[in-house]
Amino acid sequence: MPSEVYYADTSTRSSEENKISRLARLCDALDLKKCIKRNDLAAIKVHFGELGNDTHVNPTFVRQIVDKVKAAGGKPFLTDSSTLYSGSRKNAVDHLRTAYLHGFAPSVVDAPVIIADGLYGENDVAVRINCKRFKEVHIAAEIRRAPSMVVVSHFKGHEMAGFGGAIKNLAMGGASPRGKRAQHATHVSVAADVCIGCGKCVRVCPQKALSLGGGKCCVDAGRCIGCFECITVCPTKAVDMDWETEIAPFMERLTEYAYGTVKGREKHVCYINFVLDITPDCDCAAWSDAPLAPDIGILASRDPVALDQACFDLVKAAPALNPANRKKLLKTDFDKFAERWPKTRGEIQLRYGEEIGLGSRDYTLKQI
Repeated sequence: MPSEVYYADTSTRSSEENKISRLARLCDALDLKKCIKRNDLAAIKVHFGELGNDTHVNPTFVRQIVDKVKAAGGKPFLTDSSTLYSGSRKNAVDHLRTAYLHGFAPSVVDAPVIIADGLYGENDVAVRINCKRFKEVHIAAEIRRAPSMVVVSHFKGHEMAGFGGAIKNLAMGGASPRGKRAQHATHVSVAADVCIGCGKCVRVCPQKALSLGGGKCCVDAGRCIGCFECITVCPTKAVDMDWETEIAPFMERLTEYAYGTVKGREKHVCYINFVLDITPDCDCAAWSDAPLAPDIGILASRDPVALDQACFDLVKAAPALNPANRKKLLKTDFDKFAERWPKTRGEIQLRYGEEIGLGSRDYTLKQI
């Protein structure tokens, strides 16, 4: 039976039909009282954005979700977990400061912000899943312990995963740094003939696994934890990984972590994706590139696979705004994420998610 996915587009000419009003109706369609018990400490899982990113989910929208969770009887708190790479969200103090600077202060969202895995990302909970890649996964403690959860995701591109939506938000965002390391589980290499010795990768490496020698970058594979921040910042793409052999296992590990984040409480989790500002990169980047497609709208479901599939299909069908190949400008009906990141295989998270029971790719789109 197809899963229901609710959809609100962006076209409006009145205050009664603005995005905030439509978001409220999407929450009503989800019937949050069926997901959230009275007095539940309800996690609102959101990505606060790396400092400098300006296309993360708008806190004004998150406030509407907070209000709806309260109306359903829950006690909401905003949450995320520490990053594996160096940056503005590496520990709880910096992470909170970034959240507040980006507008997620309690005075705005009317809910506390709790970093889910402790001061240094050391607090996690082991969850038994018995899947192909993992028998056990490590989920940020307060994300796992919350009896109910609303997963709020910005649907956009991702250099490793192809695209990121509810599944990616659950997987990387739900995991502690230990869990993030387990998902990546590989190391980078450097093409010396392409490296220009700029040192950008060395400066961002959290493990000091990269160094400069003879004007070129060198990798200590024993220290590399596979956070891939170096790949993101390398201007010549000299730093890379073995995509042919590593990308499929990586995507499966990621999807299993999403499964572990919600395992056993699937009926108490719902999902909202903002398909706005569809940037090529994750909100983990400290910048926001031009969008790949026009704003599409806001979608919601109780099924993360169906939700991400619907978002992917809508972006695929939309006109291209910022393609790698300029001949495709304004063209429709092609995978914009794979065109921008040709080494990725983003649809694996949908296929494998359905295979392991995270959700269904079959959906019915209901416009609100």
